[in-house]
Amino acid sequence: MTPDIRPLVAGNWKMNGTRASLDQIKAIAEGVKTDLSEKVETLICPPATLLYVATALCDDSPLAIGAQDCHQAQSGAHTGEISADMIADCFGTYVIVGHSERRTDNAETDHLVRAKAEAAYEAGLTAIICIGETADERKGGQTLDILKRQIAGSVPDSANSENTVIAYEPVWAIGTGLTPTVADIAEAHAFMRDDITKRFGPAGHTMRLLYGGSVKPSNAAELMAIANVDGALIGGASLKAEDFLSIFGAYKTLLD
Repeated sequence: MTPDIRPLVAGNWKMNGTRASLDQIKAIAEGVKTDLSEKVETLICPPATLLYVATALCDDSPLAIGAQDCHQAQSGAHTGEISADMIADCFGTYVIVGHSERRTDNAETDHLVRAKAEAAYEAGLTAIICIGETADERKGGQTLDILKRQIAGSVPDSANSENTVIAYEPVWAIGTGLTPTVADIAEAHAFMRDDITKRFGPAGHTMRLLYGGSVKPSNAAELMAIANVDGALIGGASLKAEDFLSIFGAYKTLLD
């Protein structure tokens, strides 16, 4: 954790969820109605088909709703895409950009991710910018070099602690059940903090840095206690209200 930074526990549902899954969002929205929500922010990013209905379910809850991607343009002939303005129009407040699955499956570059983050800012959204190394890059000792390159290329110059969250997701740990050691995560997050502080000054001290990669109820408390880890970007464990709320609840002890 970083002193004086309100952690964020965010769930990325990826290509999962139908209307039947709204019961899980409703349960999460109810479950975060505790005093802990004053200290810890919560977010679910469902598929775009559920975005508007999900925000309606959270009218009286501190649970925020966001999207998993946006196009860099405000509008136009981009069949099948969703703009940041459309997300905001559905009352979404966050958008994930540059997730490793987007970078891999859709060949998204740092330059494109930066443009998407800038589009998010223009629409009044907070961008969660994802970075992380592959297994081969890690084996080659390139982890910190990759993080430095992706931060430089993907994070806009206008980033600040209000409009930007950076999520470190080692690609090889996403959905595999594998997790880096505490020391590995601490090293990566300390490097990221130093890098953004050199670039953004005081804003770098308060920008939230999330960890993502096989975060689950059994390891959440240990991972969230690591220095400069200001919350989690959760995949599979966010699909079940019980698991998500358990990870959220890990902060009860950490923040006492």
